[in-house]
Amino acid sequence: MAELLTVDDPDDPRLSDYTDLTDVQLRRRREPAEGLFIAEGEKVIRRARNAGYAMRSMMLTAKWFDVMRDVIDEERAPVYAVTPELAERVTGYHVHRGALAAMGRRPLPTVDALLAPAQGDVRRVAVFEDMVDHANLGAAFRNAAALAERVDAVLLTPRCADPLYRRAVKVSMGSVFHVPWTRLESWPQDLTSLRAAGFTTAALCLSDRSITLDALAARQDGKLALLFGTEGDGLTPQALASADLHVRIPMDAGVDSLNVAAASAVAFYATRVTRA
Repeated sequence: MAELLTVDDPDDPRLSDYTDLTDVQLRRRREPAEGLFIAEGEKVIRRARNAGYAMRSMMLTAKWFDVMRDVIDEERAPVYAVTPELAERVTGYHVHRGALAAMGRRPLPTVDALLAPAQGDVRRVAVFEDMVDHANLGAAFRNAAALAERVDAVLLTPRCADPLYRRAVKVSMGSVFHVPWTRLESWPQDLTSLRAAGFTTAALCLSDRSITLDALAARQDGKLALLFGTEGDGLTPQALASADLHVRIPMDAGVDSLNVAAASAVAFYATRVTRA
């Protein structure tokens, strides 16, 4: 059972995991280097624990003591009791959800391990190239987990945003804990690993050689990897040149494309696999 430890000094070193949460650049560097991420809100904290992530500590305001009592009773990690004012001074913003937990990261699998037969029947993979917006990335993970038969794995290029950054986790509603993912090391050369594993690679884009999403779905590829580019610019020329197929979502009413998170939802659903 964890003990509730009252902290009244915002500079208390025990709260160091929670400092400057609004400094995106600092947290993006610091959290992976220190092997931690922040789970915000009751549901996300519970989902992180249920997914097997170890808790380093929890920081709660008084209104959450009873709500999180079962977690407090089950945990050995310290639980810091703070006022809302102190929480805001430490984190840099008004923590309206009132419950934060510092969780330990796990080592990422290799691409080959993620796609290995031992992981089960991996038939649908999403690849995100240089997606830097945490909200879009979190929404895309939520789409991957939720739509019909879920996407089996997500691959991220080296410059992609961090799925375990606080905003991405919150927008995904904890889906980042349940969809297997890893980060590619060499892009787009890593597409060879997908081809070696039997995947057709399909780039979502507007190009002269693109087929419609309906046409892609009609192919019923046994193994399919869907490639999505960054917000605004889309996929790089190198990625487009490396893909087996170019695919477009037909637009109307003068709209040329969808937001990347919305496009992923449409594509995941259209190419879903019905499993026995």
